Amino acid sequence: LDADNYENDPCLKEIRRAENYSWMDIVTIHKDKLPNYEEKIKTFYEEHLHLDDEIRYILEGSGYFDVRDKDDKWIRISMEKGDMITLPAGIYHRFTLDENNYVKAMRLFVGEPVWTAYNRPADDFPARKQYMKFLADEA
Repeated sequence: LDADNYENDPCLKEIRRAENYSWMDIVTIHKDKLPNYEEKIKTFYEEHLHLDDEIRYILEGSGYFDVRDKDDKWIRISMEKGDMITLPAGIYHRFTLDENNYVKAMRLFVGEPVWTAYNRPADDFPARKQYMKFLADEA
């Protein structure tokens, strides 16, 4: 993907069309750009899940998504400019910045955005149960 030309990138347009990502915004995570920065950083790092997929496209800067594997161990995913990630509904995860303390990311959603994060434990949600079934079926 061409992060410098995201507004006109044909590859991004095709991904949005194919995946039905109809809503998007851009968030900048930096102490001078994000209101309540310290509080937000702590919230992002709390282990949580969502009931919808979480799609992020890094336009500038870098950071880490940590996700749990099938054995409940952390996997750290380094994200930098041009990277896109889709975290499936029901996966426990967290986000943190790296030593650069800056990231600008596009947030994509199917339909209207839902921002609700459910901190662990949140195992009774259907999205979590479906994700766990997916892991079992893949194993």
